[in-house]
Amino acid sequence: MSSLFQILKRDACLGFALALVIPNLAFAQTPPKKAQPPAPAAQPAQPAQPAPQGPAIVQVQPEPTQADWIKICGEDPSTKTKICYTTRDFVSDQNQPVLAVAVYDVQGEREKKVRFLLPLGFLISPGVRFTVDQGQSQPGKYAICFPNGCFAEVPIKDDVIASLKKGTSIMISVQNQFTREVIFQVPLTTFGKVFDGPPVDPAVLAAEQKKLQDEMQRQAEEMRKKLQQQGQAPAPAPGQDPAQGQQPKAPAQ
Repeated sequence: MSSLFQILKRDACLGFALALVIPNLAFAQTPPKKAQPPAPAAQPAQPAQPAPQGPAIVQVQPEPTQADWIKICGEDPSTKTKICYTTRDFVSDQNQPVLAVAVYDVQGEREKKVRFLLPLGFLISPGVRFTVDQGQSQPGKYAICFPNGCFAEVPIKDDVIASLKKGTSIMISVQNQFTREVIFQVPLTTFGKVFDGPPVDPAVLAAEQKKLQDEMQRQAEEMRKKLQQQGQAPAPAPGQDPAQGQQPKAPAQ
């Protein structure tokens, strides 16, 4: 958002400066001594045609520690209803968490839902749309935002689930602060197999999460030591666990 504020500030300062300079120049001019013949009328300037801008395509990469889609099932303690969701996290070219997708299947409900965790900085009112390959667009709305991203939700039916199983990619469309369309392209490889298959064993999932947490702590410790050697980070306070320093955020499930 800082770049947008800089552009607005630049344009505002330029407009304010022109408003001051142009009237002063008009008052400084002296009237001509002799009448001058009227100048030919100037041709009106042709308005500049904006350069056409198509959508910006963002091809995300699978999160390195999550080799495939995973299916997680549980029970709602209040309604005793079984809830399953098939999910996967994606990162940018710089290996930064950028997007998460989850398809929810609630026992006894015909309508299913797709939920997206999207980065900050997109317009809320246009909402979100997604298509499977060249299929029909499915509109949805933002539900809630947090400091690390915003959740959007799209209700879908069985025909869309069938297209997700057979499709090759999801095209998720949003608008940035300049109203330009941004499309995230998400691969659907193995989604159908995982969606129809058994859920992951909770013990296996817990072990994978523990492994991921240990790896994150190791990376955080290496980063802390590197910054400390460069004189950019102070040593931890006495009694403070070095592993409790700033850590990279885990991809949202």
